[in-house]
Amino acid sequence: MTGNVVTPIDTIEVRDLEDNSKLVVTVQACSEMGNQGLPGVQVIYMGQYVNFEPLHVERWAYQARKAGQGVWLLADCSWTVHEDQYVRNYLVVEGTLSARVEVKTRSMTKAVVRDYPLPFALDN
Repeated sequence: MTGNVVTPIDTIEVRDLEDNSKLVVTVQACSEMGNQGLPGVQVIYMGQYVNFEPLHVERWAYQARKAGQGVWLLADCSWTVHEDQYVRNYLVVEGTLSARVEVKTRSMTKAVVRDYPLPFALDN
């Protein structure tokens, strides 16, 4: 019996020239996530973990469809205290089912935005 295999996918590191701080976001693939033990994607930033596993994604996708949105901001899984610096996590339900991460610091004119396809599909 093997355990969860974690494979790094990407690291987003952006520096804020205002105070020389930086925001670091790590994205990794996991072979077993959630109650079903299925593959998923994990986003880690500022000590927070966001798990894109089938049961969470199914609920978020339902909320997105109900609101008529193809991209759903995971407000309670994002750091959005400031308008000019943030880490926002989204579920993209239109097109390829994906996790989207958007990172911005005060000294950046545009945010860094990256999508990560999820290793599963939803039934509905």
